[in-house]
Amino acid sequence: MSRGGEAARSDLRGGVGWMVFGLVILVAAWRMERFESMGATLYSAPGLVPGLFGGALVVLGAALAWRGWRGIVPAGHTGEGPGPLLNRRVGGMLALSLGYAALAVGRVPFWLATAIFVTAFCGLFSEQAEPRRRVAVALLAGVLTAAVVVLVFERVFLVRLP
Repeated sequence: MSRGGEAARSDLRGGVGWMVFGLVILVAAWRMERFESMGATLYSAPGLVPGLFGGALVVLGAALAWRGWRGIVPAGHTGEGPGPLLNRRVGGMLALSLGYAALAVGRVPFWLATAIFVTAFCGLFSEQAEPRRRVAVALLAGVLTAAVVVLVFERVFLVRLP
């Protein structure tokens, strides 16, 4: 590991940002109805999984912030990175995710919205050089992900999807 200026500061800012985001999720998950009056257990509370994800974001954000605070950057890092905290890749991911959650889910059949989202995500962010292979892998990932998610939630967890 080597010491670096801007990359370390970027890790520190990014780590703090992820920690704050994780804490917001944790608070929102804690405030969700737990249905204790109906005899529900802790493990069936709707906020359990989001709370675990929020906690994981806090821990991983803290690790990233610690690395940035100490000034440690990965060996071989040239100092050239993605740039500002909100770069084109992050902006594209946010646009896709918000489009999926706010525009597609509930208006389009869930399986179709999920297949399109995963296909677009994989196609746009794949490092695969050959375009045909990238499209084929993205389509396969989209279709398989949608099928597995629908089957698991509807058959195993008995949850009706939108």
